[in-house]
Amino acid sequence: MIKPALCLLAASLLAGCTLAPRYERPAAPVAASFPADTAGTARKANELGWREFFTDARLQALIASALENNRDLRTAALRIEEARALYNIQAADLLPNLNGVVSDSNARISTSQSPAGVSAVTRSYQVGLSLASFELDFFGRVQSLNEASLAQYLSTEEARKAAQISLIAEVAKAYLAERAFDEQYALAKKTLEGREEAFRLAKQRFDVGASSALDLRLNETLVGSARVALATLARQRAQAGNALALLVGNPRTNLSAAQPLESQGIVTELPAGLPSDLLTQRPDIRAAEQRLLAANANIGAARAAFFPRISLTAGLGTASNTLSGLFDAGSRTWSFVPQLTLPIFDAGRNSGNLDLAHVRKNIAIADYEKSIQVAFREVADALVARGTLNEQLDAQQAVTAAQAERLKLADLRFQNGVANSLEVLDAQRELFSAEQTLVQTRLLRLTNAIDLYRALGGGLLENAAVAAK
Repeated sequence: MIKPALCLLAASLLAGCTLAPRYERPAAPVAASFPADTAGTARKANELGWREFFTDARLQALIASALENNRDLRTAALRIEEARALYNIQAADLLPNLNGVVSDSNARISTSQSPAGVSAVTRSYQVGLSLASFELDFFGRVQSLNEASLAQYLSTEEARKAAQISLIAEVAKAYLAERAFDEQYALAKKTLEGREEAFRLAKQRFDVGASSALDLRLNETLVGSARVALATLARQRAQAGNALALLVGNPRTNLSAAQPLESQGIVTELPAGLPSDLLTQRPDIRAAEQRLLAANANIGAARAAFFPRISLTAGLGTASNTLSGLFDAGSRTWSFVPQLTLPIFDAGRNSGNLDLAHVRKNIAIADYEKSIQVAFREVADALVARGTLNEQLDAQQAVTAAQAERLKLADLRFQNGVANSLEVLDAQRELFSAEQTLVQTRLLRLTNAIDLYRALGGGLLENAAVAAK
């Protein structure tokens, strides 16, 4: 009865245990719901492929190129390979490491050491297998380190997914910014041409005494301001193109024609769901939780350092003084060296490591909770902006239409001699400003939709219909 009991005890000890605290996911430190969500039962962002969300063929090609060539995303992918290698290294400690050993030893014995009283040269050959310091993981130290390494690897993989989501959003926003500057540049160029023609006519009227110098200088001022706007927009458009090229990572040619902002088919109505959904939708939150799991496992390793550590060193092979006698009868050798290391005095090193592990876990908890709060704010801000931007866009479109009609009426009144040129010039200036603002408002509305898509974890799928198969 005693032997079976001892065998069971030994088996349970060899199976190992863990001294890590039981993991419990911290409660989300945010409200139970987002601000009013009017998207209804529309498809969720994380179920919507980026090719379905962005319908502009030119933008799709740029995003595909960025996913392949962007250096930051490439670095994030290499970080995964690095973490996987580190995990494989750590996991190797769970199993014994066997090494083949072949040795040829030569030594000279001095006269005083030799039993015969004469010096001699000895030679020894050895062939065999060796087991080098395999730790019996009774208290789960190696297992805890392995779990921490695995969590770090998973955290790195989630970080790459978060980088992909951010990259797609940034490419789309940079592309739309370039489109907006291009549209504003076209408006400024058209306005400059009209104002130069108006200035030419004003100068003719001034030369014949039909208008005052004030009218001439006002027209000249409008021409100058249009030139300033054109130069500014040309610079901004070029810089936006440079930013887009950096994100894409590779020059692209033979791209499809760009669509204007008004024709972008971006999905603007996305359901936010519940804040608890973000825990599974957002890779950055999942990455933070994996870092928390790693910190929790490290506590187990720090606790195990207070207990004895048993390691085994063994060897099996053959040995002989001559090479030809290596495999003769009686040349077999073996060694078995168990070692018990019991911490007695370490000047507080183990206690300090345990305190450090607890502090790092608390830091990881704060980081995890902060990532949830940031995600909640990003979604809430996007939802609030969505409603106001819809109203702002409708209002700005009405303002622009009214200003265009005002210019027509002012010009008609001026042609009929009912109004002076100042009324026409003022209407031209106000229409140009309204048109520029309308482009900016459209950009804000589209950018808001992209921000919501990213905040809800959208961008991991290329095409949801293909991914579902």
